[in-house]
Amino acid sequence: MLIEFKIGNFLSYDKPVSFSMVASARTEHEDDNTIILDGKVRLLKSAIIYGANASGKSNLFKAMNFMRHFVLNSSKETQATEKIKVKGFRLSAVAPNKPSFFEIIFVNDNVRYKYGFETNSERVEKEWLFFAPKGKEALLFKRSNDTFELGAQFKEGKELADKTRKNALFLSVVAQFNGSIAANILSWFKNFKIISGLDDNYRKFTVDKIKDPNFKPGILKFLQIADLGIEDIDVERTKVNVGGMGIVKFPPEIQAMLNKAKSIVSEKVTTIHKKYGIDKKTYTLEQFGLDSEESNGTRQLFALAGPILHVLKTGKVLVIDEFDARLHPLLIKFLIKLFNSKNNRNNAQLICASHNTSALNITLFRRDQIWFAEKNQYGATDIYSLVDFKVRKDASFEKDYILGKYGAIPFVRGMEGLFEGDA
Repeated sequence: MLIEFKIGNFLSYDKPVSFSMVASARTEHEDDNTIILDGKVRLLKSAIIYGANASGKSNLFKAMNFMRHFVLNSSKETQATEKIKVKGFRLSAVAPNKPSFFEIIFVNDNVRYKYGFETNSERVEKEWLFFAPKGKEALLFKRSNDTFELGAQFKEGKELADKTRKNALFLSVVAQFNGSIAANILSWFKNFKIISGLDDNYRKFTVDKIKDPNFKPGILKFLQIADLGIEDIDVERTKVNVGGMGIVKFPPEIQAMLNKAKSIVSEKVTTIHKKYGIDKKTYTLEQFGLDSEESNGTRQLFALAGPILHVLKTGKVLVIDEFDARLHPLLIKFLIKLFNSKNNRNNAQLICASHNTSALNITLFRRDQIWFAEKNQYGATDIYSLVDFKVRKDASFEKDYILGKYGAIPFVRGMEGLFEGDA
């Protein structure tokens, strides 16, 4: 479970800001929308972020994705000579000279961890890891450039400081050498899923799950509840010989990979619908190509089905940018309710960004679940929660947001001068 994420000097974020999944003292939707942690702290099952275009919503998720990727890959030999692909805030004369800051607090196997680092494109300047197995926070390790301090309970990191390159994370190196705590943390990051509604590369995950007889019924039920008219789904696998292909010319490095692979597997997904007879009672089954004959919305919901159901079953964290892309508002509410429900027994969490204000509703969300992203006059993003505002109990969140009472909306100027010079 995610508790808090902090970033500073990354893309549109200048000074460090915090995004928190800790519930406030408010009691609204307490049973459905919150998780009790250690019998003391309440966490949120979901959060949604609103803001104008280019306000920094996506950059928050890009920061999460950068941290995830760097943790999982920085110790690999392929990264040995590469620069760290971190992008600092560029609209300040001071920020480019400072390292980017990342910190995350999360729970894994009932243990709370706080992990973070500061880095520029050349080296990791600072890195730290704390944990609280019995409630009280204790040091596992601290790093300042080439100086390392290990806590008594992090013996797995002993003698590995010298094996840590300046452009690699110590945590990643220790995990590579089978350190149990470090490997456990990397496992959490691996299951920290961050996807975008505008990019369906994650559809392969759903396709793979369709092949699992234990998972397929859930996906079918998910799509049937969404009223898509789909009775069944089939995945047809075809092996295509690619070694020595001479019809299409590829760049040498790609052709070498194809020659080595000799063959690749092509997967065609078909949906199956009822085709009714003249009597409107009997029917046969008709196949449709998912990519060629189904709508964009159907393809989007199919792609989301695998990650959403997997996270709900395993109690992981799912982050979705452009959550409302290609989806009807009622489907968006349906997906949110899957998380904001007592049926979310494994305490999965959904964090998403949206422009669809119909979900900005007191029947769906607590005030502390609603976040806003807004840039200041200097081009830097700040994020804040609706709980920071005094809001009447009968207020319409959607109406007040559109009216600008919470900020984070575009300032659309008049049309003067737009058509100057036209004949």
